[in-house]
Amino acid sequence: MDALSFYLDKSDPGAWKAVGQLATAATGSARDAGLDDQLIELVNIRVSQINGCAYCLDVHLPRAEQAGVSSQRLGTVAAWREAEQLFSEEERAALDLAEAVTRLPDQESLHVSQIMAAAVLTDAQYSAVQWLAMTMNLTNRISILSHHPVKLRS
Repeated sequence: MDALSFYLDKSDPGAWKAVGQLATAATGSARDAGLDDQLIELVNIRVSQINGCAYCLDVHLPRAEQAGVSSQRLGTVAAWREAEQLFSEEERAALDLAEAVTRLPDQESLHVSQIMAAAVLTDAQYSAVQWLAMTMNLTNRISILSHHPVKLRS
């Protein structure tokens, strides 16, 4: 076996299918909670940036564009705190919470992010953002461990 050519997702189709179902459920819950596709994709992109998952960025950047996220916002989402005027209060709360879920900082910092997000987001949105981030973290890790290539688009 060549470990660097091993596609983890292909090695266990049942587990991969379950991950896909989880991602679909998390996105559905986010929409049901009133989060729009722009915010959903901003969370997916920010988590993928933190994790350094080129494949997932390649998947979610076009989805964000299709959802109507401007190129300016896409270009600054990695530094959203410095460009906070480009992001709504809801988006900033979601991005901060998604970063905390991804990085798992010390308990005090995690609690601050959770308290701040809970003050802006509804209970359903608060839950949905965390599920989106956790699911994106999982898919990032699968793609990174599988060495999924990013193919040049024509």
